[in-house]
Amino acid sequence: MEFAAPIIDKLRERAAKFDALTELLSQPEVASCGKRLTTLMRERGQLEQSHALCQRMEDLFQREEEAQAILSEETDDEDFLELARADLEAVESEAAGLYDEIKAALVTESDDFRNKVIMEIRAGAGGDEATLFAADLARMYQRFFETKHWKVEDLEVNPSDVGGYKEITLGIEGEGAWRLLRHESGGHRVQRVPSTESQGRIHTSAATVAVLPEAEEAEIDVRDEDLRIDTMRAGGPGGQSVNKTSSAVRITHLPTNTVVQCQDEKSQHKNKAKALRILKSRLLEAEHRRLHEERAASRKSQVGSGDRSTRIRTYNWPQNRISDHRLDQNHSLEQVVAGKLAPLLEALDLRDREERIRNL
Repeated sequence: MEFAAPIIDKLRERAAKFDALTELLSQPEVASCGKRLTTLMRERGQLEQSHALCQRMEDLFQREEEAQAILSEETDDEDFLELARADLEAVESEAAGLYDEIKAALVTESDDFRNKVIMEIRAGAGGDEATLFAADLARMYQRFFETKHWKVEDLEVNPSDVGGYKEITLGIEGEGAWRLLRHESGGHRVQRVPSTESQGRIHTSAATVAVLPEAEEAEIDVRDEDLRIDTMRAGGPGGQSVNKTSSAVRITHLPTNTVVQCQDEKSQHKNKAKALRILKSRLLEAEHRRLHEERAASRKSQVGSGDRSTRIRTYNWPQNRISDHRLDQNHSLEQVVAGKLAPLLEALDLRDREERIRNL
């Protein structure tokens, strides 16, 4: 069997970490600490596949060694030698498939298992038309979420005067949410005739999408002393409660100067809870971005990096075409905006996985 030494070392390292976590979880002081127990159990679960693959690999290595030892012996027992040769062929055959499984497991990151994300859609260049495009994107994603039966929650909505969105923030929960949606981070461009255009000229507008992994309680430690919380009256269209009570909340994370504001709920408490969720996810994204930049030198591709400045896709209404610039593929605009995003997102995920394997 010809397994690359770095691949073997990485797999054994993961298997050893699985065993160490199993031992750690058996300790009473760990079992009694709720947050730590949850974090360690999740980490161990993510290493379970690598542990099983390592056992299979070691078994193959042992079978290969035993078969070669028999074949190197001086014996006239041809039947015994034939059995050894057959076992060696079986080992080589099994090894090919196992090696592919091992590489796939090694490029699977812990974040791939996240089921909660926060999606922020913002209007970019293009004025009112850009806000209408942001609303189109929000509807496109909502339709996709419905096909996946994912849970969706409006966290913050900032509408425009023409019925679009200056900004909309969604909380999404569902199996595979992060693995698929992380590829949507970046600049989205639309080419079409705006409803406000009287001469039928095609305009180009833009919106940005950011997908953040929602932080778990044990992942981001936000200290009360690091926060400045301001309350104010909510802005926007009037209503029974709007502008009459100080329900809007703005939270500033002082060490990073990260600011989040929520005013959708009538309750100040609910707005604060939503703002904290968004804040923690932005802080987690910043940490992930820092780690990603450290690894970027060894990676040619930046798929999934969340870089909003990157133009990832163009939506061409007159030609009923969507062009994803990372795949060099065109898709039916009518199909995609109707929520049939799965083939596009799966293709992006496959591309990212292949890129990770090439960089092992």
